[in-house]
Amino acid sequence: MKVVIIDDEKNNSELVSNLLGMFCKEVEVLAIADSVQSGYQAIIDNKPELVFLDVQMPDGTGFDLLQCFDNYDFKVIFITAYQEYAIEAFKVSAVDYILKPLSPQSLIAAVKKAEQAISSTEINQKIKNLLSNVSESGQEKKVVLKTMERIYSVGIQEIVRFESEGSYTTVFLKDGKKIVVSRLIKEFDEMLCNDNFTRVHQSHLINMDYLFCFEKTDNQIMMKDNSLIPVSSRKKEYVLGLINAI
Repeated sequence: MKVVIIDDEKNNSELVSNLLGMFCKEVEVLAIADSVQSGYQAIIDNKPELVFLDVQMPDGTGFDLLQCFDNYDFKVIFITAYQEYAIEAFKVSAVDYILKPLSPQSLIAAVKKAEQAISSTEINQKIKNLLSNVSESGQEKKVVLKTMERIYSVGIQEIVRFESEGSYTTVFLKDGKKIVVSRLIKEFDEMLCNDNFTRVHQSHLINMDYLFCFEKTDNQIMMKDNSLIPVSSRKKEYVLGLINAI
């Protein structure tokens, strides 16, 4: 796998290169760049399959660099210090990242994940969603939902709720459509917990904007699409507290 590393911290880019040489023999580092401008040129010149990309650089951000391309025929792994807004955007957009300070384990895991077969359509959708999610233009946050046949880009306010069954999760949209994905509901809970989504039951995650009423006698929620969602006994007081705070 042909790799380009873009990071303004020389020690960090050298560490990535050395760790790749030690633990990822299938990887070939073609170039190291230290800015948005030099990183862009490194990608154009070397046509890598994978780019390790720092977020903050002297002449801009990794997001600025990606904006220079219309299409992406390379995978991206972001290297970043902890910045909550960016981490949340990475998770929602399903784009891979590793945190500084780097560890061999995190780097190896990221490379192995990147080696998995992935279509150019999916790469493009993930990166475009990420750029939308980190923009400050007020655009609606979007998530990537992948089935065997299609890749969906869905605004989070289009989602009414999630319902899990084993390792599959059904996503219910406000227009009545359903999308079944092979992902745990726990993953959606973690990525959307700051966006008014609440886990009310082991198998149910709801968008609180679509909550219509809480039926105390039956311990269940009626959503605005008329679906009835059970509330677990341990979540009852928490859910009531959220409703009272609205």
